[in-house]
Amino acid sequence: MTGSPVETAFGPMLSGDGRPGQLWAMLPRELAAVFRPRLLDVADEVLREIQRTIPDYARPLDGAFGKALRAGVQAAILQFIDRIAASGPLPDERRKVFVGLGVHELAQGRNLDVLQAAYRVGARVTWRRMAEVGTRAGVPSATLCLLAEAIFAYIDELSALSIAGHAAAQARAAGALERRRRRLLDLLLADPPSPSRTVQEAATAAEWPLPHRLVAVALDGPADVTGLGALEDLEDGTPRLLLPAPADRSALTEALAGHRAAVGPPVPPRQAGRSLATAQEALRLVAAEVLPDEPLTWCEDHLATLWLRKEPFLVTEVSRRRLAPLTALTPKQYNRLAGTLLAWLETCGNVREVADRLAIHPQTVRARAQELETLFADHLRNPDARFEMILALRATLP
Repeated sequence: MTGSPVETAFGPMLSGDGRPGQLWAMLPRELAAVFRPRLLDVADEVLREIQRTIPDYARPLDGAFGKALRAGVQAAILQFIDRIAASGPLPDERRKVFVGLGVHELAQGRNLDVLQAAYRVGARVTWRRMAEVGTRAGVPSATLCLLAEAIFAYIDELSALSIAGHAAAQARAAGALERRRRRLLDLLLADPPSPSRTVQEAATAAEWPLPHRLVAVALDGPADVTGLGALEDLEDGTPRLLLPAPADRSALTEALAGHRAAVGPPVPPRQAGRSLATAQEALRLVAAEVLPDEPLTWCEDHLATLWLRKEPFLVTEVSRRRLAPLTALTPKQYNRLAGTLLAWLETCGNVREVADRLAIHPQTVRARAQELETLFADHLRNPDARFEMILALRATLP
């Protein structure tokens, strides 16, 4: 039995195994003439279905959004028909449409799930209409199956273009944001401090709300600080971070595990440079074994030592003046009595507390206290002298 003219025209061209790379070459070119005049109104049908089924697109198709979506649907349908008529890659101007849709989704703050759902809706509606037209025109079912396969392969191609556009736009945005955040960090650390208005404008541009108080972190080398939300400069010889003063130390300690780092005292944003300078000094004192080598040095815990070490000349003068009675002792005697003197002064002469702190017998504490009384006499009861002795001892004892 002889088939219809359409079946006769299309049937002999269905050779091959239907692999994706051969789809366009396997489709009869005559299909384009069959579908082109009957698919002019499919774009509107696709748009209505997208709006009905996808909440993110269920709004009036006006402005840039409507123009971009309508252009994308029309371009997709027309290019599909053109590809049937002449197998070949998408022209550059058509590729830009779908790359642009990916860029538009990023600008709207969306990932690509919504756009890919719209592509699937478009493919379903288009296939349904093409199947109706093809059946009425006598296109063989085997050809229609091949056509369906081509439609969904084509949608994958369009999705890939949108993914590329989205990723490229995301990379550009990330690079621009990184540059703006680096500028904000430089402004915050500037000496003298940058004007408040300039800093606030830079913070807005960097999408980094200025906290009420922040801390600077000095590191001995680059570190992975992803997730801290910090302003960072890890590329030069003095890696540093700025971040909101943490309410809980554990997260920062965990993030910087394996690195030697120091956290400056919490300060208002305008004093960020001072927090960083203090953190860098603490890092230096850790390396010099003046401060304990802890997993993370918190300057708040060592303010007195940091303060005293800031002015070594004055420390030397205070030590010379207030600790003079100890200078004639041997180093061993000096360390023994100086340590006892500091504990005695800090505990207000509580024998039991001094004994516990130094891990010695209370009677030993009493004997040393008598020796100190002989050396310092009334100075142990003078408030100014006691204060300066504590400062000198803290600055000089290991």
